[in-house]
Amino acid sequence: MTYKEKATDIYTQLQQGNLLEAFDKYYAEDVVMTEPRGTRKGKAENRAYEEQFLNSIQEFHSLEIKNVGSDEAAGTSFIEAAMDITFTNGHRALMEQVAVQQWKGDQIVHERFYYNNEQ
Repeated sequence: MTYKEKATDIYTQLQQGNLLEAFDKYYAEDVVMTEPRGTRKGKAENRAYEEQFLNSIQEFHSLEIKNVGSDEAAGTSFIEAAMDITFTNGHRALMEQVAVQQWKGDQIVHERFYYNNEQ
């Protein structure tokens, strides 16, 4: 499976409600995840963050995969997506982001998210 196919599979699993299963399969033990709000290191810390995110969602309306690409030789993929979510506090948001993933073998070792932090 190519890196582009793996990146697509992650978001396809998200569409099906399998975020944690995709995380467990595709993320390395020493993964570093960076976003405008900060950086998290290690699979345990990042999985806890994902669990907290899931617990903050009241309803998941949709996830649209807009663009996916990769540089297979460099082990890099990117995916642009939009998620329509209602949080447990009642706030509904359209979250648009781009994730750039650096792969080592079959797992992501670094992922950076780009999005508007003001949403």
